[in-house]
Amino acid sequence: MMSGMQLPQWLARFNRHVTNPIQRMWAGWAPTMGVLEHTGRRSGRRYRTPLTVFPTRDGFAVLLTYGPDRDWLKNISADGGGRITRYGRTFSVRDPRVVPKAQAASLLTGWMRPLFALLPFDQAVLLTRMD
Repeated sequence: MMSGMQLPQWLARFNRHVTNPIQRMWAGWAPTMGVLEHTGRRSGRRYRTPLTVFPTRDGFAVLLTYGPDRDWLKNISADGGGRITRYGRTFSVRDPRVVPKAQAASLLTGWMRPLFALLPFDQAVLLTRMD
């Protein structure tokens, strides 16, 4: 298995402007997808970012497919949290923390747990569900 995989930054920019607006329509319903609602730390603007999300015992694990230098992560870190929509339900989340994928994998629940272990990324963000 590849170690240290991270998708290219040009793809992150493409996704932000082209793919994300389309994915937002269904990402809150797809099995490994969720939509993170967060507030821009400089602009104060509300954003909705589709992410790869897995359930944990007390919240969610979000794979860092483009590495930790992401605006959504900076925004929820500055704000203390945000809201995630999965399967049509919205949850408030707090305490974002970047951890090795193996640490996040040990906290996962649900039938998608084996898939998480197979994905070739090294880091995840753990979020604590508030409701």
